[in-house]
Amino acid sequence: MAGDAAPRIVIGIGNPDRGDDAAGRMVARLLRRSLPDGVDLAELAGEATALLARLDGAGTAWLIDASASGAPAGTVRRFDVGDGPLPAASFGLSSHGFGLAEATELARALGQLPPRCIVYAIEGACFDAGAPLSPPVSAAVADVAARVIAEIAGSR
Repeated sequence: MAGDAAPRIVIGIGNPDRGDDAAGRMVARLLRRSLPDGVDLAELAGEATALLARLDGAGTAWLIDASASGAPAGTVRRFDVGDGPLPAASFGLSSHGFGLAEATELARALGQLPPRCIVYAIEGACFDAGAPLSPPVSAAVADVAARVIAEIAGSR
């Protein structure tokens, strides 16, 4: 009954021109050649309506974004949004305008939040225009890509 499974999607969120804010999109780029058939992949700037459109109808979603909670750069946190809202303080700083915490809660209110929705947050240090990823965030990008692959393999 594999054909009956609800769609699965990985969404890397961020601005590729703002330093560590590119973390989510860099994870998506690492995953581009590694995802099994039947798992969609998207890179988004973080605009809420685009995110809601990509989440609609998905059975499982993995969202990856940079965060700015004050933890050390490269810290990775995993949240199951089905268990409750994201901590707004971790995602309050957003170059996307409308933060990921607000977008996932809007999806929940509209009935568009997938039944299984996992958020990986990679703590950033530098969000300056034109800056590259910081070394700790680069290392975390590879770690999160491996974690997502492992979760997808276990969710079949």
